[in-house]
Amino acid sequence: MSDKTEDAAETRTRWAEDRTIMANERTFSAWMGTGLGAVGVAVGLKAVFGEFDPTWAAKAVASLFLLVALVIFWSARRQACRTLRRLQDEDSEPMPTRGFTRLATLMNLATLGTGAILWAL
Repeated sequence: MSDKTEDAAETRTRWAEDRTIMANERTFSAWMGTGLGAVGVAVGLKAVFGEFDPTWAAKAVASLFLLVALVIFWSARRQACRTLRRLQDEDSEPMPTRGFTRLATLMNLATLGTGAILWAL
């Protein structure tokens, strides 16, 4: 292969890694949305079954959805960080792994707060 062909192939490979980095961030964002959907289901269950007897049963089911959200948030963070460590950015500026960690931690704290409020009602 000529040097020009090798350079073009190398450039395409670098751009492919950049596209993968951006896809990783979109996937992380989608999983955050899925986790928020689980929190929404938990809040909706409380609203629908607010007068359900025994009240602990509705709260327990809502808590299961909150637990699912916690797992989703942390799993998304773990996978996004793992993927980002394997890749090397060229032209893109990826979100740092501490950004994934910070966001997942905040989402987990907010979910735990939501659970505390649901149990207090």
